Amino acid sequence: MKQQFDLQKHIEQGVEKIVADTIRATLKNPKESAFMVRFAAASRKASKTRMKYEEEGLHVPAFLIASITSRCNLNCAGCYSRHNKATVDTAPVQQLTGDEWLRIFREAEELGISFIMLAGGEPMIRRDIIEAAGSMQNIIFPVFTNGTFVDDRYFRLFDECRNLIPVLSIEGGREITDARRGKGIYDRLTANMKSFKEKGLIFGASITVTTENYREVTSREFINSLAEQGCKLVIYVEFVPVTDEAMHLAPGEAERAYMETAVDSLREHFDEIVLLSFPGDELAMGGCMAAGREFFHINSHGSAEPCPFSPFSDINVKDTSLREAIQSRLFDKLREEHVLEENHTGGCVLFTQRARVEQILSGLIPQDR
Repeated sequence: MKQQFDLQKHIEQGVEKIVADTIRATLKNPKESAFMVRFAAASRKASKTRMKYEEEGLHVPAFLIASITSRCNLNCAGCYSRHNKATVDTAPVQQLTGDEWLRIFREAEELGISFIMLAGGEPMIRRDIIEAAGSMQNIIFPVFTNGTFVDDRYFRLFDECRNLIPVLSIEGGREITDARRGKGIYDRLTANMKSFKEKGLIFGASITVTTENYREVTSREFINSLAEQGCKLVIYVEFVPVTDEAMHLAPGEAERAYMETAVDSLREHFDEIVLLSFPGDELAMGGCMAAGREFFHINSHGSAEPCPFSPFSDINVKDTSLREAIQSRLFDKLREEHVLEENHTGGCVLFTQRARVEQILSGLIPQDR
C-alpha cells in the first residue's frame, strides 16, 4: 500500500531545501539567504502555535487562499471564475480594502498560518495589497499571476520583500498557453522568468492540467525547462469544467493515474523543485483539503468559502475575526458529513457536489435572513 502523502511535511521539506540551497549561495545572494533563514525560524514557531490551538480544540489550517480582487485583464478559455461571476471587468466598490486585508494577514500570523496564496482575478492589479503582504515577513505569499503586470516596480518590490513569490500561470509550451490565455502571453511569461533568474528572485509556475496537456506538462523536458529558468515551485491544478462543452478537458481516471506516477517520478528527479498536485495530493491525504481542513478561501468581498471552486459562505471577515471564520458552521458540516471524502470527477469534489453544499448551507441560514 502506498504511504499516505503528507502535504504539510512535503512543503516544509521543500522550504528547508530552498533554504539550504540559498544559504550555500550566500555570497551570490545574501538577501535571499537571510530571508530564508528568518522564515525557517518563523515557520517552526507558527507550527508550534497551530499545535497549541489544536490542543485547545481549534484546528488552524497552515494555508489560506485570498482572492484579493475580482478584476482580471485576461479572458482565459474555460475560466471557472468568470463563469461563476467571481471575476469581472469592473471591481465592485464593496471589495475589501487594503487595510482590511492587512488586518486579516496580521490575524493569520497570530493564528500560526504560514502561507497565504494571493489570487484573483489578477492579484497584481491590487499593488496596495501586495505591498501590505510584503510587510508581513513571517508569512510567505505565493502570488498567482498571469504575469502581464510584472514591471520594474514589481521587480523592486519582489527584491525588497522576499516573502512575496510570484507564481506564473502557464499551460505548457507557446501554442497551448497562447491558445488558452491569449496570443503573446507565453513570450511574456518566459521573458519574466528570465528576468527573475537574472535578478536572483525565486518564482513558481501554476499549471492548469487538461486532457490536452497532461503529458506535456508532466514531462521531464518541460519541468527541466522551468528548472533551468530558476523555477522553484510547480503547482498542478486539474481543470474544472464549468460547461458541458468543456467536460472532455477534465482529466479522468486514466489521466490521473498517469499524472500520479509522473509527478512521483518528477519529485525524485527534481529535488530542487517543490511539486504540488491538486486534487492528486488531496486524494493521497484522504480527501479534499478545503473547508478549513488544510486551507480555506476568502473572496474579494470578505466571504469565507470552502475553496475558490465552491463559492458558498455563511460568514464574512468584514463582520468577524479570522479565528471565527475558521470555525464556520458550513466548514464544520462539510467535514462532519464527509462531503470532502466523496469520489468525484472534474477536478474538484466541492464543485461536483455543489448542490449538496447549497443544501447544507440553506439549512444553516435562517429563512428570514
